[in-house]
Amino acid sequence: MDYHAYRHALAAQLQGAELPFPNAEFAARLAHTRRLMQAAGRDALLLTDPADIFYLTGYHTFEVSVHTALVVTAERITLQVPSIETGPAVVTATVDEILGYRWEGIDEVIAPLTDLLAPFQAIGLDAFSAGLRFGVTQPLQARLGSERFHPDGGELLDGQRLVKRALELDCLRESARITAAGLAAAEAIIAPGMTDNDIAAEGARALIAEGSEFMSLQPIVTSGQRISVIHVNHKRTPIAPGDPVFLEFGSAYQRYTAPMMRTAVAGQASDEMQAVRDICRDIYEALIQAMRPGNTFDDAARAAEAVLVPHAQRLFFSGVFGYAVGAQFPPSWVEGTGYIARGQQNVFEENMVFHLPICLRLPGQWGIGISDTVLVTHRGGVAVTSNDWQINQKL
Repeated sequence: MDYHAYRHALAAQLQGAELPFPNAEFAARLAHTRRLMQAAGRDALLLTDPADIFYLTGYHTFEVSVHTALVVTAERITLQVPSIETGPAVVTATVDEILGYRWEGIDEVIAPLTDLLAPFQAIGLDAFSAGLRFGVTQPLQARLGSERFHPDGGELLDGQRLVKRALELDCLRESARITAAGLAAAEAIIAPGMTDNDIAAEGARALIAEGSEFMSLQPIVTSGQRISVIHVNHKRTPIAPGDPVFLEFGSAYQRYTAPMMRTAVAGQASDEMQAVRDICRDIYEALIQAMRPGNTFDDAARAAEAVLVPHAQRLFFSGVFGYAVGAQFPPSWVEGTGYIARGQQNVFEENMVFHLPICLRLPGQWGIGISDTVLVTHRGGVAVTSNDWQINQKL
């Protein structure tokens, strides 16, 4: 049976069996996108970001390294996937048409896309999508004319995805519950002599046992001096008495992730650790007060910076006080639609959701990281996750 026959046989039994939301939800998202397309003068979109494709269709798979494309027009929505992904497309997506191509024959994607896009004069691309391949766009532009393609297609989805719908908020709250369970299980076993891998393994077990799907980022655990190095992960490192242990977990529920950071100590936290914890908490309080509709992302970043400035020469901070989260795929749970940082002039709206990754590092010594995922409301930021903003001391 070839993949075409496989797709049709599967559809007869399981069409839409794992669609993450009701059809009406996707119809509403698609209708909004088409209104935005009309206002922007775009008569077609060519989307390749797995999260954008999921947002409009429900399509999801753990294999996101292969070429996949969604063509959206006023009349139809067409999903192009490799042969090995026709099963997930049938089971998880709601589209008008599925176009398969041989997994090993990437050159086969060009002719069908050319035929789909040929009638349209203003085609929006997501120029910043990691899934947008030069080997696809260059021949399309050569055949159809580069003047037809515009780099703003992703922006039409970003603004829409940034403000979460009710069903999305439900998923984020469930992710928050699972994330908390994973962190609690991992923290409970911290003790001198264990390795960071032992703790990460327990956290991963609990996350999956509580209901997480495959995660956009695996559990992050570091200890001692290694916390001071941003974006390293567990590496068989023994935990010494008195070491701080940094944990950052984010479960996936219907692809939605509400991350949370915690820091524990294999013993008693020093006064300096507690003082850095206090700074983290003060930054967080400044942020959630500023995360109100009408304020800009820059306003919130400046409020947080005012707390950080007296300590900025001693402690390293990434510069991003928050980033939007929602539905996402490996290699990251960062949605990429909005950042709370200096110079970002987007305006907060109710039902935006951000992870506030407040981690302060003493280079070469240790770090303290604590965070919540936060919902924007009329009264400021309200935590979706359940952090107590304390250092857990394992005495």
